[in-house]
Amino acid sequence: MSDKFEVDRQEIKEILDSVVNMAMQFYDNLDSHPAAVNPQPLFQESLPLEGLGTMKVMEHFLSTYSKSLSGSVGPRFLGFVTGGATPASVAGDWLVSIYDQNVTSVEDSVAGQLELETIGMLRELFALPKEFCGTFVSGATMANLVGLAQARQWIAHQQGVDISQEGLYRLPKIHIASGSPHSSIYKSLAILGMGRQNVTLIPCIENREAINIDKLRGFLEEQEGVPCIVVANAGTVNTVDYDDLRALGELKKEFSFWLHVDAAFGGFAACSTNYSHFVNGMDKADSVTIDAHKWLNVPYDSAMQFTRHKSLQVEVFQNNAAYLGNSMNQPEFVHLTPENSRRFRALPAWFTLKAYGRLGYQKIVDTNIELAQLLTRKIQLSDRFELLAPTRLNVVCFTLSLKDKKISYEEVQRFLDTLKEDGRVFMTPTMYQGRPGIRAAFSNWRTSAQDIEIIWNALNKVSMSNDSSNAEKRE
Repeated sequence: MSDKFEVDRQEIKEILDSVVNMAMQFYDNLDSHPAAVNPQPLFQESLPLEGLGTMKVMEHFLSTYSKSLSGSVGPRFLGFVTGGATPASVAGDWLVSIYDQNVTSVEDSVAGQLELETIGMLRELFALPKEFCGTFVSGATMANLVGLAQARQWIAHQQGVDISQEGLYRLPKIHIASGSPHSSIYKSLAILGMGRQNVTLIPCIENREAINIDKLRGFLEEQEGVPCIVVANAGTVNTVDYDDLRALGELKKEFSFWLHVDAAFGGFAACSTNYSHFVNGMDKADSVTIDAHKWLNVPYDSAMQFTRHKSLQVEVFQNNAAYLGNSMNQPEFVHLTPENSRRFRALPAWFTLKAYGRLGYQKIVDTNIELAQLLTRKIQLSDRFELLAPTRLNVVCFTLSLKDKKISYEEVQRFLDTLKEDGRVFMTPTMYQGRPGIRAAFSNWRTSAQDIEIIWNALNKVSMSNDSSNAEKRE
């Protein structure tokens, strides 16, 4: 029986060279690689008794599985809000695995200091004041959970309860208000024991996804001074609409509530001189969520949570009942998030921020917005598609246009299934104000005007094939 570990140790250079070759093969074929695929069910292989060794495993993976992976890193993956991965962030991400640091503290490695430096650069990028501290987490859902956990602790303190020690048992119902909350807010509330049903949906401005401030004021007045949570949106997933963050900040002067801002990708408007006004007032928040694997274009998984209440964060997430003697001004990361063991997520972000700087990210944001507008103009001139909402930033929300006929969700889904089979572009379905629609989200550094032409040709080809199919059915 050969010692595969020893063989791989001796062949590590050949292994890494092979990984580089696989990567280059993928990048070289990215333009022709399907944006998304319908993977066939796999025959579930059993665990080998004796391993194959890394080189043979890579060959097996390349021949059997790699072609069924999506082209999500490519320029025409417009589903969800999925960024790509800049060359600098890929370099940083590869090194994360090489160095394999467990960033729980700052005591045994410079990795912790580098995370703090990266958070500082991101704070500058998003124009947040220095009183905000931050940490890396796995994604926007976890960032929302961390922010809302602090909000829960704050509310409990207002009522003389320490939830982190005593639990929720003595606490009255917690009220949460929002205009168009993302699904991850509900998920976080379920995990935290505050309950999905305790969200009060405040009416939005007519034909908008932005909260009606007057209606919110009425809700806050009804609370009669009882503290609550307001979840604001800085970029909704359907139309990238923004709540009036400055007005919400003014309301905080009158009413007792925790302001959590979900700015998962909309926070990146701060990078652009043309669109930074959308996030004016974000600095008045108590906690903020921003995703890195969206518009920062770093590999999955990566996000940041920011807060101006580190002491509450430590109360919730400390790893022991006693604080272990660390300074409250510089607590170890193990006391700040749900994770004890933590991947060195800051390194890809540090690499890409250093490599491209503020102007580089301004270019990505502005270019993606310009491309969204280019697709919007094509839709406006088309008789096959129609806009469902204005394109405010980087997401185009539209639907199929059939004369005198309402489009069903199933018809939209069939259209998108056919579009996925075409392979040139991937988009995802949605519902907007009761109408089934399609979302095209631009957040990849690679996407260009040439891609818009490819996308538009694919949309029209699939639309025409649907016309032919429907005609055959009528006959």
